[in-house]
Amino acid sequence: MFRIGYGVDFHRFSRNRRLVLGGVQIPSEIGLEGHSDADVILHAVCDALLGAAGLGDIGLYFPDSDPEFKDIQSSELLKKTFNLVLSKKFRVVNVDLTLILQTPKISLYKEEMKKNISSILNCDAVNIKATTPENLGALGRGEGAECRAVVLLESIP
Repeated sequence: MFRIGYGVDFHRFSRNRRLVLGGVQIPSEIGLEGHSDADVILHAVCDALLGAAGLGDIGLYFPDSDPEFKDIQSSELLKKTFNLVLSKKFRVVNVDLTLILQTPKISLYKEEMKKNISSILNCDAVNIKATTPENLGALGRGEGAECRAVVLLESIP
């Protein structure tokens, strides 16, 4: 049995934060605002995994009202999410995601991001794409970032 999950996450930029995407710290004068490290890529992957496994969403397990998750690395959230997926007897077949932001460019960091996600999910089929919103809307004005992720899970005996 195969299951598909879709996840999306948004965060606004803030001057007093570091920028973490796909578990990689990106040199930048601005970072993403959030309760955790605000890694939109890993948050979208978490939601896609949870959706495919029929387990709700990231806010159910890691609410922004819980001090336990204040400033936590999103790679830790992804590990916890992956363990939930494993407990439901699924393995990750592939992950495909699209990061949407005006700046900064992430091409130099995509391979490291893929390695991070692949190692946590025990899956070699991780694809990362990035696009700019061509100066349209809040994302185009550089106010934030968005990520959309799709995962395929397969049930395991």
